[in-house]
Amino acid sequence: MKQEIIPILIGLFALVFAGFTAWRIKNKKLEEKESPQALARTKEIASFVHQGALTFLFKEYKILASFILLITILLWVLSPAGFKIALAFFFGSVFSALAGFIGLFIATIANLSTAWLARNSLIKSLKMAFSSGSVMAMSVVGLGLFGVGILYLLFKDPQIIYGFGFGASLIALFARVGGGIYTKAADVGADLVGKVEKGIPEDDPRNPAVIADNVGDNVGDVAGMGADLFESYVDCLIAAMVLGVGMTAALGKQAIVFPLLLAGIGILASLIGILAINLRKRGEPANILNFGIWVAAISMIIGSYFLIDYLFDTIHLFVVLLIGLITGLIIGLATEYFTSSKSGIVKGLAYAAKTGAATNIINGLSLGFFSTLIPMLIVCLSIYLSYLLIGLYGIAISAVGMLSTLGITLAADCYGPVADNAGGLCEMANLGDKAKERTAKLDALGNTTAAIGKGFAIGSAALTALVLLISFTQAVNLSMVNLIQPKVIIGLFIGALLPFIFSAFSLKAVGKAASQIVEEVRRQFKEIKGLMEGETKPDYKNCINISTEAALKQMICPGLIAVFSPLIIGFLLGTEALGSFLIGSLTTGFLLALIMANSGGAWDNAKKFIEAGNLGGKGSEVHKAAVVGDTVGDPFKDTAGPSLNILIKLMAIISLIIAPFL
Repeated sequence: MKQEIIPILIGLFALVFAGFTAWRIKNKKLEEKESPQALARTKEIASFVHQGALTFLFKEYKILASFILLITILLWVLSPAGFKIALAFFFGSVFSALAGFIGLFIATIANLSTAWLARNSLIKSLKMAFSSGSVMAMSVVGLGLFGVGILYLLFKDPQIIYGFGFGASLIALFARVGGGIYTKAADVGADLVGKVEKGIPEDDPRNPAVIADNVGDNVGDVAGMGADLFESYVDCLIAAMVLGVGMTAALGKQAIVFPLLLAGIGILASLIGILAINLRKRGEPANILNFGIWVAAISMIIGSYFLIDYLFDTIHLFVVLLIGLITGLIIGLATEYFTSSKSGIVKGLAYAAKTGAATNIINGLSLGFFSTLIPMLIVCLSIYLSYLLIGLYGIAISAVGMLSTLGITLAADCYGPVADNAGGLCEMANLGDKAKERTAKLDALGNTTAAIGKGFAIGSAALTALVLLISFTQAVNLSMVNLIQPKVIIGLFIGALLPFIFSAFSLKAVGKAASQIVEEVRRQFKEIKGLMEGETKPDYKNCINISTEAALKQMICPGLIAVFSPLIIGFLLGTEALGSFLIGSLTTGFLLALIMANSGGAWDNAKKFIEAGNLGGKGSEVHKAAVVGDTVGDPFKDTAGPSLNILIKLMAIISLIIAPFL
């Protein structure tokens, strides 16, 4: 069998697994003998979330469809590769959108089962939420590997497949920005009026924005995160294949297809890890998930060793693969230290709320700035060692190594929003204290897995963007950037500036949309008689519509900035300036994303530490101060920060697409 066929078959196998798991979740029968009314009530609320999420996604995709069609035609007409790169771009867009849709569709079904199972079993509830995450993860890696593999089989030219990455990047940017604006506008609006002004619990059914908040968890943290890592995954594979072309003299033709084979081993290793989790019958939820991730990592190490031993005569490739895996692990552990509610540094942040919201915010920002140290140093060390061992190709393989077990790490990440939604359903449908307690425990773990997932996404984005940057320099024959040239300095400064401007637009968009939600929630509490007493239902749909319209409108400007900036720099200032532009944006974008993700995660878990009954618990002045900090952190960690991952990669891949014209 040809080596190129194997990754395609493994990608298809991942999709079959995702399809079978999705079918099981969709057809899960829930016992209703004891309390049929409670189940009917839970199903009704879950249907609001499901329909709201799908409505947003379809409206978003409708806007993007015409944009994608226009770019497909332009690439066909203007690019030297013609219909080939246009076709690759089109399928990259479609596959990215499809991965997001599959993940969101199943997540908004699994939240019902997760909530209902939590009445009787913590472990069964955990496994249901994780199974939903595994559908998202296997869809991402399956579609990614299958798409790249098929295009390479057809065209035999990795340069053309950059079009596939471009399509994935474009969808990812709008999914992340649009979904992030939606989710945080609803979340901030619901918290500021519900928790701070009215003193009612999170996910209280009396809060008009509560359904919009739960919808947002799915469009932002499931569809958005999936599109983000789909883009990282395929961009990394393509860039490694392109650099592999230059290594054929030293390593043979298998250097080109080697990244795809590694990704295939990673999928199989992830499936072994998922199986290990499903076989566990008892234990702490965090230990169960960590056990599966470690099993997958060890399986990946063993499998890749035998693959490399079979294909090559050098052990260096195995070492750089290990460097990538270890880099991802260290970034994850560092993120956990700075964001986990069990960490002393986060408990210290909670204590800072005793003297008000201002001190909580100041300490949270300080924490975020300091948290950049370990990830930056470990990424630098990873780059240096990988280059030392096997050159630029080594850096690319290290990046592939970091993303190799994405099939399980993304599953653990996407489990979080499902657990969060399940907690909301338990609260709104009043499923009892035991169910609320169990889902709260799963949600707390979900906050940590989400924070680790964001750290992992940022680290992989930095390495992927670097590999794309290296590919760009090779595409335009740029061996050196002269930093005393005015045009180069301008490119560097504008590149460094762009992540800040992009973040400003994203944060401002959340602020505008959240203000509209706050006004609407206040209006309903004021005008709807009996709402606060629970005698009448709020108008959930109005808040959903406000969040949807605001997100779709506000996502356009940041998206256009990302698309047109490299075009303007490249055509006006030249290739050297564009290279320095990409260096500047990568450096500040990486750091800014880390700051926002870790500050936001720490503020969130500091609030949850207080809500667990510490420092006065829910409703206290300390809690209100922590909620204010959390509302600042929400758009940090779920809108602007994650979007920067895509920004730095998208601008690099656009630079590669326009390289023939420069």
